[in-house]
Parts: sequence; structure tokens; C-alpha cells
Amino acid sequence: MEMEYLKDKIVFDKELNDFDLFTFDFIKILDNLGIDYVLISGYVALLFGRSRMTEDIDLFIEKLSFERFDKLWNELLEKFECINSNDSKEAYDDYLCSGCSLNFSLSGSFIPRMEVKFPKTSVDSWSIENKKKVVLNGQDLFISPLELQIAFKIWLGRKGNEKDIEDAKHLYSIFKDFLDNGLFESFIQKLNIRHLIKRYLK
Repeated sequence: MEMEYLKDKIVFDKELNDFDLFTFDFIKILDNLGIDYVLISGYVALLFGRSRMTEDIDLFIEKLSFERFDKLWNELLEKFECINSNDSKEAYDDYLCSGCSLNFSLSGSFIPRMEVKFPKTSVDSWSIENKKKVVLNGQDLFISPLELQIAFKIWLGRKGNEKDIEDAKHLYSIFKDFLDNGLFESFIQKLNIRHLIKRYLK
């Protein structure tokens, strides 16, 4: 997979899989409504060629008023269905604003799912504010900064979850020469994972 890593974006082409196509369909609606988002977690590794099974794609969206969310809801339901609720007010109040995620799938299908969340922590918000552009086959999407993504995956794997560790190792093997080492170090310290970094990435 040939890839061009630039300061403001990562550019590459590949054969799109079902998860990529599903993601593009979903984020097109966000883009059309001017809603900031960032793709996080396992899909980032899958995007760059990691081969493993998954059911959902995780995504933060900026915190929206109910009015903006209701407009998004109505646009999404033209192509997708919400697994959690069939009422926009309930979805907004009882899920997103309560710190829970909403899951959307194509009508009549359960996999893949887009797991949509509002940011809950300052780091979550930071990932949206500092998202990294990816240009895949000429189409734009935005992912969590890789320095955070790799460190957080190592942290998630600290109790033996090999899937998260392998995600981190995959991304590190591709991007280690392009990481902002100062930023990466700050997340290593924040998450207290230096011993795990030495074990898995060095």
C-alpha cells in the first residue's frame, strides 16, 4: 500500500471494503450538515490495512443542540436505522447526552454499525479539534491523531486484550517515522504506559 504522509493529510488508494463504503456513506451526511467528527479506535487500524473482524465503527461527533441533532437524525434515517431508539428526543437525551452511544446500521442489516458518541473527556474533544485528514481514493475522512490512537490502544490492551495491542502495533509499524514524538510522549506519560510501550513497540 503506497502512502503519502504530509503535514496536513495522509493520501493513499486501496480497494474499498464494506466498512469503508459504509463509513463514506455515513460521513457524507455529517459533511453535508457541517458536523465535525473524528473516526477512532479499531476502524483506524482497519483503514490502514489491518485484517481483523469487527462489527462496529466508532466515531465522535461534536456536541450538538437538539435542533441540529434532530436534523441529523432525519437525514440519517433516510438510509440508516438506529438500533437503540426510534425517537430523536429519546436518542438525544437518554443516549448521547447521558454519555451513551447510538448505533446506526443500514436498514435490514446489523453489521456493520456506526457507534456515534459525544466527546466525554477533554482528550475526546481534543481528538476532534486536532483530527487528521485522510484522503482515501480521492475522498476525505478524518481520524484521531495517530499519536493518541496508538497510545490509547496500548492503554486499552493493558489487561491482555490482544486485539487492541495488535491494532497499536500495526499502526506504529506504518507510522513510527512520521509521529510527532513530543506529542506521542505526552500521551505515554498521561496514560502511564511507558512500560507497555517498551514491551510492545520497542
